[in-house]
Amino acid sequence: MRSEPLAWPPVSAQAASLLEEAADLLVLHRDFAAAVERCEAGCDSLGPGTGPGPESSADVKCSLCVVGIQALAEMNRWREVLSWVLQYYHVPEHLPPKVLELCILLYSKVREPQVMLEVGSSWLRDQTNKSLPEYGLLLELYLSHVLLPLGRFEGAEELVRGCDVFDSEQQLAFLGTICESRCQWTQQEEMHLAAEEQQDAATESVLGALSQKLLTMLTLLRRALRSMSSHFCLLPYKKMLLATFLLYLVVVRLDPASPTSLPFIYKLVQLFRQAWAAVFSPIHRPPIQD
Repeated sequence: MRSEPLAWPPVSAQAASLLEEAADLLVLHRDFAAAVERCEAGCDSLGPGTGPGPESSADVKCSLCVVGIQALAEMNRWREVLSWVLQYYHVPEHLPPKVLELCILLYSKVREPQVMLEVGSSWLRDQTNKSLPEYGLLLELYLSHVLLPLGRFEGAEELVRGCDVFDSEQQLAFLGTICESRCQWTQQEEMHLAAEEQQDAATESVLGALSQKLLTMLTLLRRALRSMSSHFCLLPYKKMLLATFLLYLVVVRLDPASPTSLPFIYKLVQLFRQAWAAVFSPIHRPPIQD
């Protein structure tokens, strides 16, 4: 019998063509938005079903998602990656290993590993995924890029001890890595706490110095006000009031051009001279002795 090449269904052929276009747009033309559009069109054409064979629609769909993830990351739209992927796979347990790997590495690179905490845990707990050859690699990635950076050491130890993929030697190696990471985490927390205490002490010292300066300034201001008040108490207020009253009479009630107003004006000038001399002369003059 003569073997014939496996022909793709029309839907898979259309998705494969869109995959090629998306890859060219991503790598050659660097048109990332257009690449994402081609990936979305390809995934929509495939639908939720998968087909048999090495070039099944599941593989094409996975490749479309891989290209789409890279295009979104290039546009700095990494926050949309997980939701964008889940709209085609619906639940984390159905994510292909390659897609999950890219998501873990991406969110670890942008320092947001908590995004993959529940997604990775759900995928690793699934019994079907435990039989996949990529399970051990994804478990290691999840430990080193998600659990340990988040300080989830107890969960990491529980996951390693309950994993049937690793032998006893591998489990001991992972447990040693977890213990070392826990020690580093504790040291960093102690250093961070010590730095915060030093900063608080420095802040308190600065505030104390500022408070002392403020208190000194207030004391000097109080003394200055007391000195000014005692100085003004010695001023001839009666003469000042009398001069003010005469000025009122001259300006409002009298006509300065009239000859009868001249004695009042002369008296007013004399009172102002005496007040001026009292204000701007020393308060206490020492007696002059011959």
